[in-house]
Amino acid sequence: MKKVFVNGYGSIGSRIIQFIADDKDIEVIGVGKYSPDDKVADAISRGFHVYVPKAKTDAFKNYKISGAIEDVISQSDLVIDASPGGVGYENKKTLYEPKNVSAIFQGGEKIGGDESVAGLIFNSRVNYEKAFDSKYVMQGSCNVTGMGRILQPLKEKYGKKLKRFDATLLRRWADLEDSKTQVKDSIEWTRKPHHNEDVKSYMGADTPLFIRALKVPTRQMHVHLMDIRFDGPAPSAQEIIDLYKNEYGVATLYNAKGTKDIRDYAESIKFNFKDTNMIHIHADVTEVQDDTVKLTYSDDQTGIVVPENHLLMQAMLFKRKREDAFKHTEELFHMEEKKKLLQEHFAKK
Repeated sequence: MKKVFVNGYGSIGSRIIQFIADDKDIEVIGVGKYSPDDKVADAISRGFHVYVPKAKTDAFKNYKISGAIEDVISQSDLVIDASPGGVGYENKKTLYEPKNVSAIFQGGEKIGGDESVAGLIFNSRVNYEKAFDSKYVMQGSCNVTGMGRILQPLKEKYGKKLKRFDATLLRRWADLEDSKTQVKDSIEWTRKPHHNEDVKSYMGADTPLFIRALKVPTRQMHVHLMDIRFDGPAPSAQEIIDLYKNEYGVATLYNAKGTKDIRDYAESIKFNFKDTNMIHIHADVTEVQDDTVKLTYSDDQTGIVVPENHLLMQAMLFKRKREDAFKHTEELFHMEEKKKLLQEHFAKK
């Protein structure tokens, strides 16, 4: 049985380990923690073995620690690195490469350049099989992941009829659980957002994609405003909406008032972490003007990348057929059931 270690227990790591712990094809051997805080007790209470850096062992003397991160890495077939952005590269150089262990990195890291963690950004809708023979792969950020679910179906159906994509990303300020980050009464912009090059890395360098990114004062999801320009008259809004009817991890909603409306409903029906794990096309504000489709969708920050990590894990560890991998992920995440419930609740009136 393949052994998996989750290095980090923050917003992403805590979600990933709680889902993949139910995967009978792997053994989750533990989780890495770097700070002696309440999350250590939380992980232990859930039955996870907690490992810490050797140099920090004394700081965790009040907890039942299972050992050192440096040692448990050697026992792993794959590490899912869920450390804060930028730390993944350090972990790769000091832990994973010296011990010859494969790893998945998260979207706060870099591809290319001096601090590259991998040569591939994974998107299950676009390049699933490319992860088969890769030792190190980066899972795209939530925004980057969501864009693949939108762009690839358009590319497959319309091809050369597509002229360009102009997207404005309204990014949430901080995650729901992030009590350390104060949400400011401000709107801030990002100069040269990484999302553009990250998406092109898996969609193709010639993809006519142009992105602006703004950070807005909310913890409730991201919203993307995407203008899709065609060479000639654009398809109807209904044709575009129908394109995503059977897409995995894409729900079509009609009467949501805002992102908190969706999150509150997810909480009311006991979705884990209040996550939907998908993107939501807002059909009632999607429209066509001449050669342009104006598409609006929200992106379930953090939650959207968790099933993607599970799909990537299957590609790297088992080289599992794509359709079989999606079936297995569905067994753990129940995405189709969530989609059905969301679409029924936010149905066209």
